[in-house]
Amino acid sequence: PTRRSSDLNKNMNYFVTGAAGFIGSNYVRWLLANSDHSVTVFDKLTYAGNLENIRDLVDAPDGRCKFIQGDICDRDAVEAALPGHDIVVHFAAESHVDRSIEDPYAFVHTNVFGTNVLCDVARRSDIERFVHISTDETYGSIDVGSFHESDRLVPRSPYSAAKAGSDLIALSYVTTYGLPVVVTRCSNNYGPYQFPEKLIPLFTTNLLDGHKVPLYGDGGNIRDWIHVEDHNRAVQVVLEHGEIGEVYNIGAHNEITNREITYRLLELCGRDESFIEPVADRLGHDRRYSVDIDRISALGWKLARDFETGLAETVEWYKARRDWWEPLKARISR
Repeated sequence: PTRRSSDLNKNMNYFVTGAAGFIGSNYVRWLLANSDHSVTVFDKLTYAGNLENIRDLVDAPDGRCKFIQGDICDRDAVEAALPGHDIVVHFAAESHVDRSIEDPYAFVHTNVFGTNVLCDVARRSDIERFVHISTDETYGSIDVGSFHESDRLVPRSPYSAAKAGSDLIALSYVTTYGLPVVVTRCSNNYGPYQFPEKLIPLFTTNLLDGHKVPLYGDGGNIRDWIHVEDHNRAVQVVLEHGEIGEVYNIGAHNEITNREITYRLLELCGRDESFIEPVADRLGHDRRYSVDIDRISALGWKLARDFETGLAETVEWYKARRDWWEPLKARISR
């Protein structure tokens, strides 16, 4: 049965996986600022997990955020950490397409097997709600129109295939075990604390350092960009008001080509076209993603930040936070 949203608004103990990463750390930051809930961050601290993303939250005197280093694929670790929590929000995943092309096994192991471990432990732990965070890439590429939640999944990379598998695992636990799962599939995120191998932080930090930016193919691939805070507000709306066993698309209708976003970043960073370095296209590079957002909109969610403002704010954040991204880029280059 669907719990009343009023029940889920009471002070609860959240178990948030992968929350030392980009989207998860922003979610925890937002949740603590906008509620009285407490949070346990459970993160393996791989290359994309960074304790500096949440150190101020963990060190805060109110003690509402604690950190446990652990792997969702380690059942013993999950069994030791998860009981006693009311809510699971599952961000933990291998997520970079290029890395999935180089090492698909790691993506299948973490995203599919790890999600199964988490669901199986959660079903024995009296969880009130389990939110599984997924991606619009599970639908594949679409030339015109937008994908609906009921559309067939046609993933086209090891990353998106592994995420599609994890979606199906999580949803199967609703029917088989009664685990109160809801799934979100979101478009491309941007904002502060994004690991600098993704397009916007990679291009921004390269340009700030006077380096060229690698633009795949003809630059005509289209993505819908949403600010991470808008995404995370939508996650909370789905958690509190979504129907168990359902999928909710999250998007912003900010469709833009990679070439166009490159030009916007050039302008914001004070660089010219000579800083664009064309590179061979990615294997199986999806041309366009687009999702219909009527279902999440019907729950009362609305976009709060327009793309021009959000992108400018993001570039300013990276300009001001060299202390955060320079060590990460040095690590990537090694």
